[in-house]
Amino acid sequence: MTDTTRIHHLIDQAAAAHPDRPALTDWTGETLTYAALDSLIGQTERALCGLGLRPGDRLLIVAENAASVPVLLMAASRMEAVAVPVNARMTGPELEKIASHTDPRLVLYLSDVSEPARVHAGAARALTLAGAALHVAGPFDTTPEEVAPDTGMTAVILYTTGTTGTPKGVMLTHGNLIFGGLSSARLRGIGPTDLIYGVLPLTHVFGLTSMLCAGLSAGAHLRLAPRFSAASALEALQGGVTVLPAVPQMHAALMAEAAAQGLERLTGPLRYVSSGAAPLDPDWKRRAEAFYGIALQNGYGMTETTAGVTITTNAKGDPDPSAGRPLPGVQVALDETIGRDVGTGEVLTRGPHVMRGYFRNPEATAQVLDRDDWLRTGDLGRLDAQGRLHIVGRCKELIIRGGFNVYPPEVEAALNDHPAVLQTAVIGRARDGGDEDVLAFCQLVSPGSTTPAVLAEHAAARLSAYKRPTRIVLVPFLPAAATGKVLKHRLLECFADLLTPEPGG
Repeated sequence: MTDTTRIHHLIDQAAAAHPDRPALTDWTGETLTYAALDSLIGQTERALCGLGLRPGDRLLIVAENAASVPVLLMAASRMEAVAVPVNARMTGPELEKIASHTDPRLVLYLSDVSEPARVHAGAARALTLAGAALHVAGPFDTTPEEVAPDTGMTAVILYTTGTTGTPKGVMLTHGNLIFGGLSSARLRGIGPTDLIYGVLPLTHVFGLTSMLCAGLSAGAHLRLAPRFSAASALEALQGGVTVLPAVPQMHAALMAEAAAQGLERLTGPLRYVSSGAAPLDPDWKRRAEAFYGIALQNGYGMTETTAGVTITTNAKGDPDPSAGRPLPGVQVALDETIGRDVGTGEVLTRGPHVMRGYFRNPEATAQVLDRDDWLRTGDLGRLDAQGRLHIVGRCKELIIRGGFNVYPPEVEAALNDHPAVLQTAVIGRARDGGDEDVLAFCQLVSPGSTTPAVLAEHAAARLSAYKRPTRIVLVPFLPAAATGKVLKHRLLECFADLLTPEPGG
């Protein structure tokens, strides 16, 4: 591939090289070739210009997965505008906060694919376009961003869910996305014959980079799904999908759905399956590999690193529970002054994957990016003798109990090892004396399939006494972002009624 300075060049080159190859299959079942996709981007570019979008303007896109999302992203790129894709499943106040901070020239609501987008459009009194397929608000009086001639210009602003509940706008450049897409495609061996199942939200960095940009850079075919359904995903995997990027919660739901249908193992052409956004425990990894029949690859990244920092390239059956080694061109180091255990520290990273900064938030940018371009991730990790990174928790989520460090992922892995548990989230809660309780929230595969007492006994056989949960709470769900990432800062609020009164109180 020739040199690129904008993400739309990925489409330009693919359309020139193989115009008749399928590029995107929308949620409607309609398939666009690369030539048709290129033409639609051109039409959309002209339409956006007619609506008043200018170079440097911010285009807020309220959406769920559909062909319109990559079309709008690439049209904005051609216009030198900055795309701000956000998930339509946000609440009204969440969206209002982002819209106020973004200060967009235009807001587009993809009403045809997303009922929440239609609701948001109604609240904003947006105008209907294209036969109710789209609503638009604006143009508003805004100040455009400076247009840079190289890859250093901001391509997208992605708002993080954040552990505090306060989102920040992560500015990712064209260079970030091109590097991330090309790296993902090469390391996963993605090529023109691949069919990628695109259920990860394109409004999130994992789906945008490792799914969309990776697929387009390789001339692959992407099948989009607006929302995750275990039944629909299982059907797709049996119908030609070769690459599945997903998160652990999706994998767990897929295996549960297969078991309900009497399937012990997946059949189909799937050749690559990856998991991200959460650590893997070895037993769960073994079960997933037995189901898929191939190796399950793990990785580590965040919005601020354009998804990728490390990735595994293991053979099936390799018990390696790490997040893998750094991507080519990526540096990783540890700040051991942050961790309390020898060899453990805050993960630092540097390279072409690191964000430009937080939009209109220089203070927050300075807190995580130093003068040498090292990014402080906020995650605790360690590097083993093979140079593989192991994530042991968030700096702010580290639990101190009886003077010992308790890392939530270790406790979560022990409880997830029980066959009745679908997923677990562990947090600390301060108590008198400066100590912390270890609270475990467990979502079961089926209600009533086990009890807290049984799970406590299960954990006791696998964890040292100071690591064992003070309390295990069975919950019907875990609050999560659209990506499946569990929002731990909401656990106490969501399940306050289950936490009081204390047992025996």
